[in-house]
Amino acid sequence: MIVTDTHTHLYSDAFDDDRNQMIQRALDSGVSRFFIPAIDSSYTKAMLQLETDYPDYVYLMTGLHPTSVKENYQDELAHIEDLLSKRSFFAIGEIGIDLYWDASTLDIQKIAFKHQIQLAKKYKLPIVIHCRDAFDEIFEVLEAEKSDDLFGIFHCFTGTLDQAKQAISYNMKLGIGGVVTFKNGKIDQFLNQIPLKHIVLETDSPYLAPKPFRGKRNESGYIIKVLEKLSELYNVPKAEIAEITTQNSKAIFNI
Repeated sequence: MIVTDTHTHLYSDAFDDDRNQMIQRALDSGVSRFFIPAIDSSYTKAMLQLETDYPDYVYLMTGLHPTSVKENYQDELAHIEDLLSKRSFFAIGEIGIDLYWDASTLDIQKIAFKHQIQLAKKYKLPIVIHCRDAFDEIFEVLEAEKSDDLFGIFHCFTGTLDQAKQAISYNMKLGIGGVVTFKNGKIDQFLNQIPLKHIVLETDSPYLAPKPFRGKRNESGYIIKVLEKLSELYNVPKAEIAEITTQNSKAIFNI
């Protein structure tokens, strides 16, 4: 059984004491594909090192996370463009809009989001969207940018059934992680109404650990708990969920 974690911050300093052991636990659990989202230029070196250390398992994205969109955002976008001109990546992400931490930067978050969508189109790459307290704003940008060459993943999807359908209408898969195991997560109440062809698995580790690890450090191996929950919701064997979601990830990332 091959399992794909489409969103994991393996370079996080939360793993500095046991990164190799943590990755080995994930590999032992059947997770053999790790897609690594960017945050900002301060993490680039650590991400490249991770790829060097695990070339058979790690796949890098590049992008500017919305909470890192500050006064210097143009310099950060220039850094992304420089990286794209020098080497290949598997996605532009994670990008989007976050109004939970700082709504005052909405205007420049939108500019950065649109710019990075256009970079994704230029390089024929998927986007990986971060959305927090910002569905309407995200959908406004996607509506303006929608086209056959806009596609990707709506990371850590936590919206309603209608919002799920709207995200899918923009050629987005839904990234499903630990939230689906939470009592108050709500997406478990309707997720099985979404065909599995629209779903990919993720952890967002070290964040959002699934039950029974909720509140603790998340790690990629815990994606098995997400897999188990989806197997229960869809009444489909775990191996089949793993196969379908991995194939979906291959369609998105072209690998």
